Amino acid sequence: MKLQRKNRLRALSLGAVAVSGALALTACGSDDNGGGSGSSTSSASANASSIKCDNAKGQLLADGSSAQKNAIDAWVKNFSQACGVQINYKGSGSGAGVTAFTQGQIAFAGSDSALKPEEVTASKKVCSGGQGIDLPMVGGPIALGYNVPGVDNLVLDAPTIAQIFDSKITKWNDAAIKKLNPTAKLPDLKIQAFHRSDESGTTDNFTKYLIAATPSNWKYSGGKAWQAKGGQSAPQSAGVAQQVKQTSGAIGYFELSYVSDGIKAVSVDTGASKPVAPSTESATADIAAAKVVGTGKDLSLQLDYKTKAEGAYPMTLVTYEIVCDKGNKADTLPATKAFLRYIASEDGQKILSTIDYAPVPDEIIAKVRTTIEGLS
Repeated sequence: MKLQRKNRLRALSLGAVAVSGALALTACGSDDNGGGSGSSTSSASANASSIKCDNAKGQLLADGSSAQKNAIDAWVKNFSQACGVQINYKGSGSGAGVTAFTQGQIAFAGSDSALKPEEVTASKKVCSGGQGIDLPMVGGPIALGYNVPGVDNLVLDAPTIAQIFDSKITKWNDAAIKKLNPTAKLPDLKIQAFHRSDESGTTDNFTKYLIAATPSNWKYSGGKAWQAKGGQSAPQSAGVAQQVKQTSGAIGYFELSYVSDGIKAVSVDTGASKPVAPSTESATADIAAAKVVGTGKDLSLQLDYKTKAEGAYPMTLVTYEIVCDKGNKADTLPATKAFLRYIASEDGQKILSTIDYAPVPDEIIAKVRTTIEGLS
């Protein structure tokens, strides 16, 4: 993944010399540029020209998942260029996004967790005659990024991950970690485990994995708020990644596109024949087995956190765009539909794999497209 990322960055730099830099897809907020291969600039231009703006105009306010922020930034760049609509997506975290949506402050929210029943109820106050629904739009692995001098490859399993983040394993040369990494030169160094300080769907999905895969080592109920004792915290995925990058002995969880120079990613021993590294491909292998469990127009998914399938990475998340099925504000509905239509399109989804995200499986994204057309 490191080599691929460096090759993509090199190709993007060359392409930027040949054409206007405004056409390059950039994953803002990370060290990874979302430009893909050397042909990315021409594909960005093609994407922009194929976007259907309809009557989209004005400005959209949105907030939520920081895990999808790099994808949103790439999409917004293309969409705004094509349609002239300004989209301000804050990326304050899933909890903040859902709250802002149910209070009627934003046109749509991004959340790495589906709406809870009480949140659906709250949404009915702002969705006149309708309710908030979950539209799966972005997939990806939750990477465990670490910064341990001299350790270039690290394997952990669910029990060791749980004990690290529950302050039960406190040194990098602990016997349990040594057993999984017999050839690594593990230092006698304190583990600095970082978690999210804000309410986060990434936290929710990470802890769902621990609850499912090693319940005897993770006794907490889970949710968007961090519950375990100890450790250190930082806001949003970018904040956790920054702390890991600058702290020797650190480990934290965040979306794969935040893994950059100075941060390496853990491979997970799932019980398959060999450990699985986080990647677009390994996340797609897991998400492909997801089941739609939402009712009506809601398309919330159930993921398999206990997978032992070869090449399937177990710590995955799907980010939902949350929008009213009916009762959207008349002044923002055209732009909201046009933007959602674009990001769910083949062109929009194609961008994801170039910036370390996983496209939503064909069968599910087809349902998302149909639902978007019916928004009112």
